[in-house]
Amino acid sequence: MKPKNTTKRRGPGSVSFIVAAYNEAKTIASVLEGIKKHTPGLLEVIVVDDGSTDNTAEIAKQHGATVVNLSPNQGKGVALRAGIEKATGEILMFIDADAQDDPAEIPLLLNAMTTDVHMVIGSRFLGTFLDGSVTSLHHLGNRFLTKMFNLLYKTRITDTQAGFRAIRRSAIDVNKLSAVRYEIETDLNCAVVLGWGRVIEVPVTRAPRQAGRSGFRSFYDGARILLHMIRRRFETSGWNIFID
Repeated sequence: MKPKNTTKRRGPGSVSFIVAAYNEAKTIASVLEGIKKHTPGLLEVIVVDDGSTDNTAEIAKQHGATVVNLSPNQGKGVALRAGIEKATGEILMFIDADAQDDPAEIPLLLNAMTTDVHMVIGSRFLGTFLDGSVTSLHHLGNRFLTKMFNLLYKTRITDTQAGFRAIRRSAIDVNKLSAVRYEIETDLNCAVVLGWGRVIEVPVTRAPRQAGRSGFRSFYDGARILLHMIRRRFETSGWNIFID
């Protein structure tokens, strides 16, 4: 059976970048400049400022981004959903605001987004974790959550929790996304694979955080992610999945 969502090949100016940011004033400028440098013909960059108490929003505006302001802080999932609603591009490109993703690798993901592909994930496990980029606990947690997702959804994804990814807009319905915090990646995975979408992965490099700190709470957010994938699994009784 063919994927339910089919669109024409991506054309120039059809990419919207969505960046969720919370107190990332020290890194947001380099991320935005990297996006512009490595994405010729860029349509738009949307920074969702999730209740920052620093000048993240002001810096983002200075670097040409469209800023969506949320207040108070509501969570990465809410922020990315707000960005998706604002975006106009055919391809939605997600990259973290903390500069741990390498903008030079953006073309790897976009070039892989051919007509029959619905989501491209930048896999850290196929690529490289640089020293200091991940704790042992988070590394094991990502492995566990990825394994659980693959068991539940009969997929062969290597990095289900990667935030660095590109998604064809027609493959998701933002009104059916419900993630609040870091379960957003699982929410997007479910939307694509349960919609008969085709997923591929490309290897990427994960760098250590240079400033600030992550809001991810290992056990709390890990449990939320696991419960979210279980709940979504049992909301539907059947599916077919295309994974490379």
